[in-house]
Amino acid sequence: MTEQVETGHPDEMADATRQLVSLLDLEQLDTDLFRGRQPESVRQRVYGGQVAAQALIAATRSVGPDFHVHSLHSYFLLPGDYNVPIIYDVERIRDGKSFATRRVLARQHGRPIYYQSLNFQRAEDGFEHQDVMPEVKGPDEGMNLIDLMQDRGSDDGLSKEWAALDVRWLGNSQYGLEPDPMHPSKTQLWIRIDGRLSDDPLEHLATFTYASDVSLLGAALAAHEADPTKVQMASLDHTIWFHRPFRADEWWLYDQWSPSAGGARGLSLGRVFTQDGTLVATTAQEGLIRPRTR
Repeated sequence: MTEQVETGHPDEMADATRQLVSLLDLEQLDTDLFRGRQPESVRQRVYGGQVAAQALIAATRSVGPDFHVHSLHSYFLLPGDYNVPIIYDVERIRDGKSFATRRVLARQHGRPIYYQSLNFQRAEDGFEHQDVMPEVKGPDEGMNLIDLMQDRGSDDGLSKEWAALDVRWLGNSQYGLEPDPMHPSKTQLWIRIDGRLSDDPLEHLATFTYASDVSLLGAALAAHEADPTKVQMASLDHTIWFHRPFRADEWWLYDQWSPSAGGARGLSLGRVFTQDGTLVATTAQEGLIRPRTR
């Protein structure tokens, strides 16, 4: 494990982190049928990372303990409503000797709002290689993302919902990062859950999935001098490949870049490294980035 950077918090689960873990827990209504609670929020639509993490937990509860999720692929269909719970319906697609597949449909008001497919695998040995982590500044040299959002007037109530996340922004293609002709639209930041989690691997997977939605679509705007308050942004899909286990409550580098934007959509990719340089996950997201006309 990597050494934790001290922030003045005791080495125990902080209140905001405890609330996040509780939020992601689900009530089982029937076999493969679950209900997820909602946080108090002033935002107009449910944060996508919350729905993705709750769906992950629902699917994981339908497989045996020797199966571990290695990928999830999802689509955001309709904006979620904070005023009612979300129902998660798990469909068992495949139960093989090595792999298991699940589909999760999230519903509100009788309509699908989110769809997730997941693949699980029993642990196996095999070939090993990975990308090298880029050379970056440490977390203590980054800027608090919530402070930056509030300074720019783009908070939108997320500072309360993201209270369990410690996010240190290192820069993007417009500010703070060296020019990269191969990747003209980049963002880099360090993230960790701000409070000690338990040793339950699912707790780390779920809270990481929650945090994986942070700023990822924003990387598609990093090459443009665009005021985020004047851009309509919405995630259309979200994918995670889990490569190796890690602790979500210890710093991980989120290296994000956008290979393409066009047609009012942007595609962003992300690599997730622990402080010792281990590549633990890869993410992808396409979303709406439409300039507001008024």
